Amino acid sequence: MRDGFESRESWPFECLRCLYVWEEDYVVRHLTDDHGNDVEVWLSFGVPVQPPWSGLSCPECGAFHLTSFPSGYLARHPELTAAPDPLPLARVPAVPIKDIELTADRPGLPRRLLIAIGLPVVAFVGYELYQYVLAPAVPHH
Repeated sequence: MRDGFESRESWPFECLRCLYVWEEDYVVRHLTDDHGNDVEVWLSFGVPVQPPWSGLSCPECGAFHLTSFPSGYLARHPELTAAPDPLPLARVPAVPIKDIELTADRPGLPRRLLIAIGLPVVAFVGYELYQYVLAPAVPHH
């Protein structure tokens, strides 16, 4: 390798799974080898890494489904990297289930599930009882 120069690039990313937004800084070495081929070497903290568009994962959840923004985008939109929630989920006090009241105008999931499964079962059992117990007692003409 003979000719070359370095440039610094910041790549902002967003995880499409957990919506975490972060920015990574890279040093890119642009080199030309003895045959005239251009080569780029991407460095992060002085260590050679893959380019940001290949093989990067979310530091929060580990997902590989990411999107990137144009360079400098996060500097123009600081609300995307706002401070963390004032009360993380780990600190939310647990409410016992017995203290949660279901309102009469909106039944909870268990009640709806019982109705959705129970009504067809009751109809089926009622029909079977009628068919085998009451129907033979009624004479057919």
